[in-house]
Amino acid sequence: MQITFLGTSSGVPSRQRNVSATAIQPEKSRHWALVDCGEATQHQLLHTPLSPQKLSIVLITHRHGDHCYGLPGLLASCQLNGRTEPLTLVAPEAVWRYLQAVIELTDLHITYPLQFVAVNSALSLNIAGFRITAHPLSHRVPSWAYRFEETGIPKKLNLARLKEDGIPSGHHYACLQAGEDVELPDGRVLNSAEYTFDSWSARTVVIAGDNDTPELLSEACRGVDLLVHESTYTQEVLEHVGPEPQHSSAERVARFAASAGLRNLMLTHFSPRYLKKARKKRDRSIEEIRHEARLHYSGRLFLAEDFEAYALDRNGHCHYVQNLKRDHHRQPGKQSSTRGAPVKKEE
Repeated sequence: MQITFLGTSSGVPSRQRNVSATAIQPEKSRHWALVDCGEATQHQLLHTPLSPQKLSIVLITHRHGDHCYGLPGLLASCQLNGRTEPLTLVAPEAVWRYLQAVIELTDLHITYPLQFVAVNSALSLNIAGFRITAHPLSHRVPSWAYRFEETGIPKKLNLARLKEDGIPSGHHYACLQAGEDVELPDGRVLNSAEYTFDSWSARTVVIAGDNDTPELLSEACRGVDLLVHESTYTQEVLEHVGPEPQHSSAERVARFAASAGLRNLMLTHFSPRYLKKARKKRDRSIEEIRHEARLHYSGRLFLAEDFEAYALDRNGHCHYVQNLKRDHHRQPGKQSSTRGAPVKKEE
């Protein structure tokens, strides 16, 4: 499973970061899902191998522009490039009204099937290799997190039980492994679920929208392998700014991740005040976010950057793969010599 960050800035873009957009793709599949679509997301995609024509579903966390202004342009480009496959859009009703206004006022014609699903707590979709559910958050406007659980995991035969039940090998073994129930010549009916098991445990990821109360994700994060959560400020800056923006600090998210026993934590959605390279005395460094989070969380910690791709392996371990823009000349999966090994990306 791969997670690619197309935008990691909060509110406005900076020279290093665009506004929110995150892609998630199941193992060995060209189809993928997109969480949020800030302005210029389609420009970011040009630097990645992700094809908009293979995009199965877009999920918008909330109606603020830095999370949805890129949606009309992306959908329009899909139309101009001849898309015919259906596309599902999950979002608050306000985002759908915004999109309809743009379609009407800019004479945008979308002929491929565009299915809108209003986000709510009962959401449960099986699409793009995932079972997707939605979980409410706390922000100035209704905001949501999306939980992705891997589906379609290949089955293995429980050979010990087959032998124990005196079931000889034959074509019916392949049928059972493919998930089909079979009837033997002696009249016995074999239930595939009773004689197979998943090749590996389903991987799960929660990608959250803007949120000032990480504890709201306690249930959604139960058994989850990776949480992707905003960390707009350090605690000091959050207290200075005040509660009105309703964002989280690195400390808040890290404390929650530690209490929930999460193995992997990915921080994103950073205020542009935090620079990758602080040059002046009063400049704030992104390393302040990392340092604060590390004080409260001892698991695998990552700070996302635009164009970075991360893999969540079958054991539930997250690791850095490559920067798709900077390392585009390298083969997928190889590490950039300027980045070092994945463990160096983890704090």
